[in-house]
Amino acid sequence: MGFFDRFSSPNKATPPSSAEPAGTPTPPPPAGSVKALLLSAREKLEAKNLPGALEIYEELLITSGDRPDVLVALSGDLGSCGFVDQIVELIAPRYDATRHGPATGINLLQAYLATHNTTAAQHLLDILFALKQPELEQRLYGFSNALAELIEAERRGQLPPRTGGATPDEATSADSPPPIKTIHLVSISRPIWSYGLEGLTNLLPPKEGKKRRVAFAQLAQPDAQDWLQKMGQPEDDLARISRGLPLWLAESLYFCPHYAPVAAIAMSGKEHYGIFASEWTVDNIRQLVDTSDGGLDYVFTGSLRQRNGDYNLTLRLWEIKKFRERKTFQLQWTPATANGELMQLINAIHMFMEFAPYPAGSGLTYAPPPNPFAWCDTLGSSLTFFLAEKGVLPKEQIPTPAQTLARIAARAASSEPASLAWLALRDRAPKIGVTNAIPPDAPLNETPLVLEAKQVLGL
Repeated sequence: MGFFDRFSSPNKATPPSSAEPAGTPTPPPPAGSVKALLLSAREKLEAKNLPGALEIYEELLITSGDRPDVLVALSGDLGSCGFVDQIVELIAPRYDATRHGPATGINLLQAYLATHNTTAAQHLLDILFALKQPELEQRLYGFSNALAELIEAERRGQLPPRTGGATPDEATSADSPPPIKTIHLVSISRPIWSYGLEGLTNLLPPKEGKKRRVAFAQLAQPDAQDWLQKMGQPEDDLARISRGLPLWLAESLYFCPHYAPVAAIAMSGKEHYGIFASEWTVDNIRQLVDTSDGGLDYVFTGSLRQRNGDYNLTLRLWEIKKFRERKTFQLQWTPATANGELMQLINAIHMFMEFAPYPAGSGLTYAPPPNPFAWCDTLGSSLTFFLAEKGVLPKEQIPTPAQTLARIAARAASSEPASLAWLALRDRAPKIGVTNAIPPDAPLNETPLVLEAKQVLGL
């Protein structure tokens, strides 16, 4: 979406520092500058001091209210801190799409959707489509789908809870709307199957010194129907792959000594996963960069569609130093061609990123999985069990636990990571109350590391 907060798992490992060379620390912005005022206002928003932030914004809008960078920063900060009504109040009277560009318009559009202002949202969509920017079109179709769902829910008298209007300090009463639910991000900074296996010796290669920081964002689902309702339900296959693919790509670069990758996964509170109905905007990426420890050098974003069993993936690589899109990867696959296409994708990414493996003896010897599509399913399911154990996601969000565990157990012997993933999941399931669904011991790829994992976990 256009505005979201970062949600860091309390068990997340401290990420390595940025790959930028060390040098003189960047001096703070001059007092009274636009940047200093924006930072000051953001601090007041985070401290829940809305009047103080609005006082600063009023000064900014008088002196610099026609600058696109000011409007996009202001609207993004208000949205990520939960003050959606104030976006409409401050931005709507000033916004000119041709003058200020689409980024601010997308933030305003989301504010209209969050506050159920379907008439204004439809008018703004018309304006943004009229810009005729091809790179924006698919994102706008995602918002158009969201608006259509909202209009239909309005017609049926079944509107979802309004996600704006109450400030974080306001108590919710029977007559007042609930506080906003923003999209937060969980950062997974290691292979998801390695969590819980910290007792193993020489499992992962060391991440020491300065590495290039790269994030793989959860994929958008532009064709998702009833996505507002789906966010409250256990994930379906498409949603699981939209998270499993970034987890896999981040995992593969983890085994390259030049990179410190993370996967950014969307959450809506602690009740359920988030779903992106449109691709990330530059403003989304900037927010992720600004809230990432050590900064980021590259970000991968994209979208995933599925129709009649066929998949269509678009993946974009952004270079953060110049904030430009460097490369686009596009592929389609059917159930019969999925593994071949996904292997071509990861080979292309490795080639473009100049992938080189660690020397032998530096942790597990990593190789691409023999069945990438199934592996993405395993990673997505492992993530759900992991987040449930950490209290970030209710265990009720696990779809069909018995079938999920049976699928992953059946794949356990296919590779060393698959065996480790199964053992970590087998150990985690009882901790979240999933006991009756655990299948009998699965065949394993019994390497020394896998046997050590069995011993460490007492399985």
